[in-house]
Amino acid sequence: MSHEQLSVRTRDGDCPVHVFTPSGTGPWPAAIFFMDGLGIRPTLFDMGQRLADAGYVVFLPDLYYRAGPYAPLDPKVVFGGDVRAAIGHLYPTTGNKKAAEDTAAFLALIDSRKDVKGKKIGTTGYCMGGGMSLTVAGTYPDRIAAAASFHGGNLATDAEDSPHLLAPKIEAHVYVAGADQDHAYPPEMEVKLDKALTDAKVDHRCEIYEGALHGWTMADFPIYNEPAAERHWRELIALFKATLG
Repeated sequence: MSHEQLSVRTRDGDCPVHVFTPSGTGPWPAAIFFMDGLGIRPTLFDMGQRLADAGYVVFLPDLYYRAGPYAPLDPKVVFGGDVRAAIGHLYPTTGNKKAAEDTAAFLALIDSRKDVKGKKIGTTGYCMGGGMSLTVAGTYPDRIAAAASFHGGNLATDAEDSPHLLAPKIEAHVYVAGADQDHAYPPEMEVKLDKALTDAKVDHRCEIYEGALHGWTMADFPIYNEPAAERHWRELIALFKATLG
């Protein structure tokens, strides 16, 4: 595993960023990986390296940096107890707008690296990171060529920071995959998001993975679904290859 840990200065403090690179000689296209609600832990490192092995320099920021240091969370322990108590001090410290603000610093880091090829990058996000991925695509349309969301929640709501409101600004190719039973992304929300992207003439696909539950891509979750997770990898890598090379 080729894994660096850096510290990036944002307007709110120092954000740890984990960087994964392919083997061999670069440069390679870059991608930002927006974490899920359980934060930075070994499973995300494995996923970051797997995406890197497909030919991308992958940047995984710890978006809970505003809360200060925290021990890696074990999903089995979290889901077996009080979820709110486990992440209640972490989750409110970030969000779509804050992640978009932080991304200015991440892009500066990407631009400073000699192992990164080109200005256009990809984004992918999971759970809360799904909305961040789409928000960043709408905030930096000149930089984001591909944006994916997997089991992302609250993607089309009445909130002022709902990602679907940025659809008219998105120039990226977009792929959104949801679970077929997910209270954070019900059928009516998928319809609303798909309509916003269609009306804005965004090149996109919105799909539902039948039989998959919220969080299905995470190997450390009790509801991990390997066939659906492998499908997610195929779709993500195909999206990036088609847009970033």
